[in-house]
Amino acid sequence: MLYLDYAASTPMRASALAAMLPFLSDSFANPSGGHASARVAKTALEAAREQVAAVLGADSSEIIFTGGGTESDNLAVEGAARAARAAGRGDGVVVGAFEHKAVLAAADRLEREGFRVTRVPATRAGLIDLDALAGALDSQTVLVSVMLVNNEVGTIQPLDQVARLVKEYAPGARLHTDAVQAVPWIDVAIAAATADLISISAHKFGGPKGVGVLVARRGVDLEPLIEGGGQERGLRAGTVNVAGAVALASALTTTEQNRATEVAAVALLRDRLMAGLTDRIEGLIENGDRSVKVAGNAHVAIPGVEAEMLLLALDRIGVCAAAGSSCASGATEPSHVLAAMGMSAVAALSSIRLSLGFASTAADVDAALVRIPTAVAQLRSSVGVK
Repeated sequence: MLYLDYAASTPMRASALAAMLPFLSDSFANPSGGHASARVAKTALEAAREQVAAVLGADSSEIIFTGGGTESDNLAVEGAARAARAAGRGDGVVVGAFEHKAVLAAADRLEREGFRVTRVPATRAGLIDLDALAGALDSQTVLVSVMLVNNEVGTIQPLDQVARLVKEYAPGARLHTDAVQAVPWIDVAIAAATADLISISAHKFGGPKGVGVLVARRGVDLEPLIEGGGQERGLRAGTVNVAGAVALASALTTTEQNRATEVAAVALLRDRLMAGLTDRIEGLIENGDRSVKVAGNAHVAIPGVEAEMLLLALDRIGVCAAAGSSCASGATEPSHVLAAMGMSAVAALSSIRLSLGFASTAADVDAALVRIPTAVAQLRSSVGVK
Protein backbone atom coordinates (compact mmCIF):
# COMPACT_ATOMS: atom_id res chain seq x y z
CA MET A 1 0.00 0.00 0.00
CA LEU A 2 1.19 3.49 -0.92
CA TYR A 3 -0.35 5.96 1.53
CA LEU A 4 -0.69 9.51 0.19
CA ASP A 5 -3.56 10.71 2.39
CA TYR A 6 -1.94 12.12 5.55
CA ALA A 7 -4.23 15.15 5.44
CA ALA A 8 -7.13 12.77 6.10
CA SER A 9 -5.46 10.83 8.91
CA THR A 10 -2.02 9.81 10.10
CA PRO A 11 -0.61 6.65 11.65
CA MET A 12 -0.25 6.85 15.40
CA ARG A 13 3.15 7.82 16.70
CA ALA A 14 4.80 5.15 18.83
CA SER A 15 5.07 7.56 21.76
CA ALA A 16 1.34 8.32 21.64
CA LEU A 17 0.37 4.67 21.51
CA ALA A 18 2.65 3.87 24.45
CA ALA A 19 1.17 6.74 26.47
CA MET A 20 -2.37 5.65 25.67
CA LEU A 21 -2.22 1.93 26.43
CA PRO A 22 -2.14 2.08 30.27
CA PHE A 23 -5.41 4.01 30.26
CA LEU A 24 -7.04 1.38 28.08
CA SER A 25 -6.04 -1.38 30.48
CA ASP A 26 -5.11 -0.92 34.15
CA SER A 27 -5.86 2.79 34.74
CA PHE A 28 -9.42 2.72 33.47
CA ALA A 29 -11.22 4.62 36.23
CA ASN A 30 -13.48 7.62 35.67
CA PRO A 31 -11.49 10.83 36.34
CA SER A 32 -14.57 12.43 37.91
CA GLY A 33 -14.61 9.91 40.77
CA GLY A 34 -13.32 10.46 44.30
CA HIS A 35 -11.33 7.29 44.99
CA ALA A 36 -7.65 6.52 44.45
CA SER A 37 -8.04 4.93 41.02
CA ALA A 38 -10.07 7.90 39.82
CA ARG A 39 -7.38 10.25 41.10
CA VAL A 40 -4.79 8.43 38.96
CA ALA A 41 -6.90 9.08 35.88
CA LYS A 42 -7.58 12.67 36.93
CA THR A 43 -3.88 13.35 37.51
CA ALA A 44 -3.04 12.00 34.05
CA LEU A 45 -5.80 14.06 32.47
CA GLU A 46 -4.63 17.29 34.06
CA ALA A 47 -1.01 16.55 33.17
CA ALA A 48 -2.12 16.10 29.55
CA ARG A 49 -4.00 19.39 29.74
CA GLU A 50 -0.88 21.21 30.95
CA GLN A 51 1.22 19.52 28.27
CA VAL A 52 -1.16 20.61 25.50
CA ALA A 53 -1.37 24.15 26.89
CA ALA A 54 2.41 24.49 26.88
CA VAL A 55 2.66 23.51 23.20
CA LEU A 56 -0.25 25.69 22.09
CA GLY A 57 0.76 28.80 24.02
CA ALA A 58 -2.26 28.69 26.31
CA ASP A 59 -3.06 28.36 29.98
CA SER A 60 -4.19 24.92 31.11
CA SER A 61 -7.55 26.42 32.14
CA GLU A 62 -8.11 27.34 28.48
CA ILE A 63 -7.86 23.74 27.20
CA ILE A 64 -11.15 21.92 26.54
CA PHE A 65 -10.90 18.29 25.46
CA THR A 66 -13.48 17.36 22.81
CA GLY A 67 -14.37 14.45 20.57
CA GLY A 68 -12.33 15.86 17.66
CA GLY A 69 -11.89 18.79 15.31
CA THR A 70 -15.50 18.84 14.16
CA GLU A 71 -16.83 19.14 17.69
CA SER A 72 -14.23 21.79 18.51
CA ASP A 73 -15.28 23.82 15.46
CA ASN A 74 -18.96 23.50 16.30
CA LEU A 75 -18.46 24.51 19.92
CA ALA A 76 -16.38 27.51 18.90
CA VAL A 77 -18.63 28.79 16.10
CA GLU A 78 -22.06 28.03 17.52
CA GLY A 79 -21.11 28.46 21.15
CA ALA A 80 -19.45 31.85 20.76
CA ALA A 81 -22.10 33.27 18.43
CA ARG A 82 -25.01 32.22 20.63
CA ALA A 83 -23.36 33.53 23.79
CA ALA A 84 -22.66 36.88 22.14
CA ARG A 85 -26.20 37.29 20.82
CA ALA A 86 -27.64 36.33 24.20
CA ALA A 87 -25.55 39.11 25.73
CA GLY A 88 -26.87 41.59 23.15
CA ARG A 89 -23.53 42.13 21.41
CA GLY A 90 -24.73 41.47 17.86
CA ASP A 91 -25.69 38.79 15.37
CA GLY A 92 -23.08 38.84 12.60
CA VAL A 93 -21.02 35.75 11.72
CA VAL A 94 -18.28 35.84 9.08
CA VAL A 95 -16.56 32.69 7.80
CA GLY A 96 -14.27 31.80 4.95
CA ALA A 97 -16.15 30.20 2.07
CA PHE A 98 -13.46 27.52 1.88
CA GLU A 99 -13.54 26.50 5.53
CA HIS A 100 -13.90 22.88 6.57
CA LYS A 101 -17.50 21.69 6.48
CA ALA A 102 -17.46 21.55 10.28
CA VAL A 103 -17.31 25.35 10.29
CA LEU A 104 -19.59 25.89 7.29
CA ALA A 105 -22.30 23.57 8.58
CA ALA A 106 -22.19 25.30 11.98
CA ALA A 107 -22.53 28.66 10.20
CA ASP A 108 -25.46 27.30 8.19
CA ARG A 109 -27.20 26.30 11.42
CA LEU A 110 -26.64 29.75 12.88
CA GLU A 111 -28.12 31.28 9.74
CA ARG A 112 -31.24 29.17 10.22
CA GLU A 113 -31.39 30.57 13.75
CA GLY A 114 -31.49 34.12 12.41
CA PHE A 115 -27.82 35.12 12.49
CA ARG A 116 -26.46 37.19 9.61
CA VAL A 117 -23.86 34.92 8.01
CA THR A 118 -21.36 36.08 5.39
CA ARG A 119 -19.07 33.68 3.54
CA VAL A 120 -15.86 35.29 2.28
CA PRO A 121 -14.26 33.93 -0.93
CA ALA A 122 -10.65 32.96 -1.48
CA THR A 123 -8.14 34.15 -4.05
CA ARG A 124 -6.91 31.91 -6.86
CA ALA A 125 -3.76 31.34 -4.79
CA GLY A 126 -5.87 29.75 -2.06
CA LEU A 127 -5.80 32.58 0.47
CA ILE A 128 -8.69 34.40 2.14
CA ASP A 129 -9.68 37.53 0.20
CA LEU A 130 -8.74 40.21 2.72
CA ASP A 131 -10.60 43.01 0.91
CA ALA A 132 -13.78 40.97 0.88
CA LEU A 133 -13.25 40.11 4.53
CA ALA A 134 -12.91 43.76 5.49
CA GLY A 135 -16.13 44.53 3.63
CA ALA A 136 -17.98 41.78 5.50
CA LEU A 137 -17.14 43.03 8.99
CA ASP A 138 -19.18 45.52 10.98
CA SER A 139 -19.83 46.61 14.55
CA GLN A 140 -22.46 43.86 15.00
CA THR A 141 -20.13 41.02 13.94
CA VAL A 142 -19.68 38.65 16.89
CA LEU A 143 -17.64 35.82 15.38
CA VAL A 144 -15.09 35.47 12.58
CA SER A 145 -13.75 32.03 11.60
CA VAL A 146 -10.78 31.68 9.25
CA MET A 147 -8.82 28.43 9.19
CA LEU A 148 -5.07 28.49 9.73
CA VAL A 149 -4.27 25.89 7.04
CA ASN A 150 -6.74 24.85 4.36
CA ASN A 151 -7.58 21.16 4.54
CA GLU A 152 -7.64 20.62 0.77
CA VAL A 153 -4.99 22.80 -0.88
CA GLY A 154 -2.79 23.27 2.20
CA THR A 155 -2.43 27.05 2.03
CA ILE A 156 -1.45 28.91 5.21
CA GLN A 157 -3.82 31.78 5.86
CA PRO A 158 -2.57 35.26 6.92
CA LEU A 159 -4.19 35.06 10.35
CA ASP A 160 -2.35 38.08 11.74
CA GLN A 161 -3.77 40.23 8.94
CA VAL A 162 -7.21 38.75 9.54
CA ALA A 163 -6.91 39.63 13.25
CA ARG A 164 -5.94 43.22 12.42
CA LEU A 165 -9.00 43.62 10.21
CA VAL A 166 -11.25 42.15 12.89
CA LYS A 167 -9.81 44.52 15.48
CA GLU A 168 -10.34 47.51 13.16
CA TYR A 169 -13.79 46.77 11.73
CA ALA A 170 -15.39 44.40 14.27
CA PRO A 171 -13.67 45.03 17.61
CA GLY A 172 -16.32 43.13 19.55
CA ALA A 173 -15.94 39.92 17.54
CA ARG A 174 -14.19 36.74 18.61
CA LEU A 175 -11.72 35.20 16.15
CA HIS A 176 -11.77 31.42 15.72
CA THR A 177 -9.28 29.44 13.68
CA ASP A 178 -9.54 25.81 12.64
CA ALA A 179 -5.91 24.74 13.09
CA VAL A 180 -6.59 21.04 12.55
CA GLN A 181 -4.33 20.84 9.47
CA ALA A 182 -1.67 23.18 10.88
CA VAL A 183 -0.15 21.30 13.81
CA PRO A 184 2.30 19.04 11.89
CA TRP A 185 3.70 21.90 9.86
CA ILE A 186 3.75 25.20 11.77
CA ASP A 187 4.02 26.44 15.36
CA VAL A 188 0.37 27.03 16.26
CA ALA A 189 1.30 28.86 19.46
CA ILE A 190 2.88 31.59 17.33
CA ALA A 191 0.72 31.42 14.21
CA ALA A 192 -2.58 31.50 16.13
CA ALA A 193 -1.53 33.79 18.98
CA THR A 194 -4.12 36.36 17.87
CA ALA A 195 -7.02 33.88 17.90
CA ASP A 196 -9.56 33.69 20.72
CA LEU A 197 -10.55 30.12 19.83
CA ILE A 198 -8.36 27.38 18.28
CA SER A 199 -9.41 23.89 17.15
CA ILE A 200 -7.09 20.88 16.75
CA SER A 201 -7.60 17.13 16.26
CA ALA A 202 -5.24 14.36 17.41
CA HIS A 203 -5.38 12.05 14.40
CA LYS A 204 -3.91 14.69 12.10
CA PHE A 205 -0.55 14.62 13.91
CA GLY A 206 -0.01 11.04 15.07
CA GLY A 207 -2.63 10.73 17.80
CA PRO A 208 -5.81 8.63 17.92
CA LYS A 209 -9.11 9.39 16.23
CA GLY A 210 -11.98 10.68 18.35
CA VAL A 211 -10.21 13.26 20.50
CA GLY A 212 -9.49 16.93 19.93
CA VAL A 213 -9.00 20.22 21.73
CA LEU A 214 -10.61 23.62 21.69
CA VAL A 215 -8.49 26.41 23.11
CA ALA A 216 -10.90 29.00 24.53
CA ARG A 217 -9.06 32.03 25.86
CA ARG A 218 -10.01 33.51 29.20
CA GLY A 219 -12.94 35.86 28.93
CA VAL A 220 -14.42 34.14 25.86
CA ASP A 221 -18.03 33.20 26.57
CA LEU A 222 -19.41 30.02 25.03
CA GLU A 223 -22.76 28.28 25.18
CA PRO A 224 -22.18 24.52 25.55
CA LEU A 225 -23.39 22.05 22.95
CA ILE A 226 -23.35 19.08 25.34
CA GLU A 227 -24.77 19.51 28.82
CA GLY A 228 -24.72 17.20 31.79
CA GLY A 229 -22.18 16.67 34.55
CA GLY A 230 -20.25 19.89 34.06
CA GLN A 231 -16.94 18.46 32.87
CA GLU A 232 -14.47 20.61 30.89
CA ARG A 233 -15.47 23.92 32.50
CA GLY A 234 -19.11 23.04 31.95
CA LEU A 235 -18.58 23.36 28.20
CA ARG A 236 -18.34 19.69 27.25
CA ALA A 237 -20.21 17.40 29.61
CA GLY A 238 -19.52 13.69 29.75
CA THR A 239 -16.77 11.41 31.01
CA VAL A 240 -13.52 12.62 29.48
CA ASN A 241 -11.57 10.29 27.18
CA VAL A 242 -8.47 10.07 29.37
CA ALA A 243 -6.62 7.63 27.12
CA GLY A 244 -7.28 9.85 24.11
CA ALA A 245 -6.27 13.03 25.93
CA VAL A 246 -3.01 11.50 27.14
CA ALA A 247 -2.21 10.19 23.65
CA LEU A 248 -3.07 13.56 22.06
CA ALA A 249 -0.72 15.33 24.45
CA SER A 250 2.08 12.88 23.72
CA ALA A 251 1.63 13.11 19.95
CA LEU A 252 1.50 16.91 20.14
CA THR A 253 4.73 17.09 22.14
CA THR A 254 6.50 14.67 19.80
CA THR A 255 5.28 16.63 16.80
CA GLU A 256 6.60 19.88 18.26
CA GLN A 257 9.98 18.32 19.05
CA ASN A 258 10.37 16.81 15.58
CA ARG A 259 8.62 19.47 13.49
CA ALA A 260 11.65 21.24 12.01
CA THR A 261 13.28 18.00 10.87
CA GLU A 262 10.07 16.45 9.59
CA VAL A 263 8.93 19.54 7.72
CA ALA A 264 12.27 19.86 5.95
CA ALA A 265 12.26 16.18 4.96
CA VAL A 266 8.65 16.16 3.79
CA ALA A 267 9.08 19.38 1.80
CA LEU A 268 11.88 17.76 -0.19
CA LEU A 269 9.73 14.71 -0.86
CA ARG A 270 6.72 16.82 -1.88
CA ASP A 271 8.80 18.97 -4.23
CA ARG A 272 10.30 15.88 -5.86
CA LEU A 273 6.84 14.36 -6.21
CA MET A 274 5.48 17.51 -7.84
CA ALA A 275 8.46 17.85 -10.18
CA GLY A 276 8.18 14.23 -11.24
CA LEU A 277 4.43 14.35 -11.81
CA THR A 278 4.74 17.58 -13.80
CA ASP A 279 7.37 15.96 -16.03
CA ARG A 280 5.38 12.77 -16.52
CA ILE A 281 1.78 14.04 -16.84
CA GLU A 282 1.09 16.52 -19.60
CA GLY A 283 -1.02 19.50 -18.62
CA LEU A 284 -0.87 18.86 -14.87
CA ILE A 285 -1.66 21.99 -12.82
CA GLU A 286 -0.85 22.59 -9.17
CA ASN A 287 -3.76 24.04 -7.21
CA GLY A 288 -2.83 26.73 -4.69
CA ASP A 289 0.37 28.74 -4.39
CA ARG A 290 3.12 26.41 -3.18
CA SER A 291 5.04 29.29 -1.60
CA VAL A 292 2.27 29.61 1.02
CA LYS A 293 1.52 25.90 1.42
CA VAL A 294 2.42 23.48 4.15
CA ALA A 295 5.11 20.96 3.26
CA GLY A 296 2.92 17.88 2.94
CA ASN A 297 0.38 19.10 0.40
CA ALA A 298 0.39 18.33 -3.33
CA HIS A 299 -2.99 19.22 -4.83
CA VAL A 300 -3.22 18.85 -8.60
CA ALA A 301 -5.67 19.15 -11.48
CA ILE A 302 -5.19 16.64 -14.31
CA PRO A 303 -7.08 17.70 -17.46
CA GLY A 304 -8.88 14.93 -19.28
CA VAL A 305 -9.21 12.73 -16.21
CA GLU A 306 -12.10 12.60 -13.77
CA ALA A 307 -10.82 12.60 -10.20
CA GLU A 308 -13.34 9.97 -9.12
CA MET A 309 -12.21 7.55 -11.84
CA LEU A 310 -8.54 8.25 -11.10
CA LEU A 311 -8.96 7.56 -7.40
CA LEU A 312 -10.68 4.26 -8.16
CA ALA A 313 -7.85 3.32 -10.52
CA LEU A 314 -5.24 4.30 -7.95
CA ASP A 315 -7.00 2.33 -5.24
CA ARG A 316 -6.89 -0.77 -7.41
CA ILE A 317 -3.09 -0.49 -7.60
CA GLY A 318 -2.63 0.23 -3.91
CA VAL A 319 -2.46 4.04 -3.85
CA CYS A 320 -4.42 5.89 -1.17
CA ALA A 321 -5.29 9.48 -2.17
CA ALA A 322 -8.31 11.79 -1.99
CA ALA A 323 -10.43 14.30 -3.87
CA GLY A 324 -11.53 17.21 -1.74
CA SER A 325 -11.61 16.65 2.01
CA SER A 326 -11.91 13.16 3.44
CA CYS A 327 -15.41 14.07 4.64
CA ALA A 328 -16.54 14.38 1.02
CA SER A 329 -14.73 11.39 -0.49
CA GLY A 330 -16.92 9.61 -3.01
CA ALA A 331 -18.99 12.72 -3.74
CA THR A 332 -19.37 13.85 -7.33
CA GLU A 333 -19.98 17.50 -6.47
CA PRO A 334 -17.09 19.90 -7.17
CA SER A 335 -15.03 20.84 -4.13
CA HIS A 336 -16.42 23.91 -2.36
CA VAL A 337 -12.82 24.90 -1.59
CA LEU A 338 -11.82 24.98 -5.25
CA ALA A 339 -15.07 26.74 -6.14
CA ALA A 340 -14.31 29.43 -3.53
CA MET A 341 -10.91 29.88 -5.21
CA GLY A 342 -12.63 30.56 -8.53
CA MET A 343 -11.89 27.25 -10.25
CA SER A 344 -14.32 25.93 -12.83
CA ALA A 345 -16.37 22.84 -12.04
CA VAL A 346 -14.53 20.91 -14.76
CA ALA A 347 -11.12 21.72 -13.28
CA ALA A 348 -12.32 20.98 -9.75
CA LEU A 349 -13.70 17.59 -10.78
CA SER A 350 -10.31 16.67 -12.26
CA SER A 351 -8.39 17.54 -9.08
CA ILE A 352 -6.95 15.22 -6.45
CA ARG A 353 -5.11 15.74 -3.18
CA LEU A 354 -1.88 13.87 -2.51
CA SER A 355 -0.61 14.44 1.02
CA LEU A 356 2.59 13.31 2.71
CA GLY A 357 3.49 13.09 6.38
CA PHE A 358 6.04 12.18 9.01
CA ALA A 359 6.26 8.52 7.95
CA SER A 360 6.53 9.20 4.19
CA THR A 361 9.70 8.00 2.47
CA ALA A 362 11.67 8.46 -0.72
CA ALA A 363 10.46 5.01 -1.75
CA ASP A 364 6.88 6.28 -1.50
CA VAL A 365 7.68 9.07 -3.95
CA ASP A 366 9.46 6.66 -6.30
CA ALA A 367 6.41 4.39 -6.31
CA ALA A 368 4.02 7.31 -6.79
CA LEU A 369 5.97 8.54 -9.81
CA VAL A 370 5.43 5.16 -11.46
CA ARG A 371 1.87 4.33 -10.43
CA ILE A 372 0.12 7.69 -10.79
CA PRO A 373 1.33 8.58 -14.32
CA THR A 374 0.56 5.02 -15.44
CA ALA A 375 -3.01 5.25 -14.12
CA VAL A 376 -3.48 8.68 -15.74
CA ALA A 377 -2.19 7.43 -19.10
CA GLN A 378 -4.54 4.44 -19.02
CA LEU A 379 -7.56 6.59 -18.19
CA ARG A 380 -6.71 9.17 -20.84
CA SER A 381 -6.26 6.42 -23.42
CA SER A 382 -9.65 4.93 -22.54
CA VAL A 383 -11.40 8.21 -23.34
CA GLY A 384 -9.24 9.16 -26.30
CA VAL A 385 -7.23 11.91 -24.55
CA LYS A 386 -3.48 12.09 -25.09
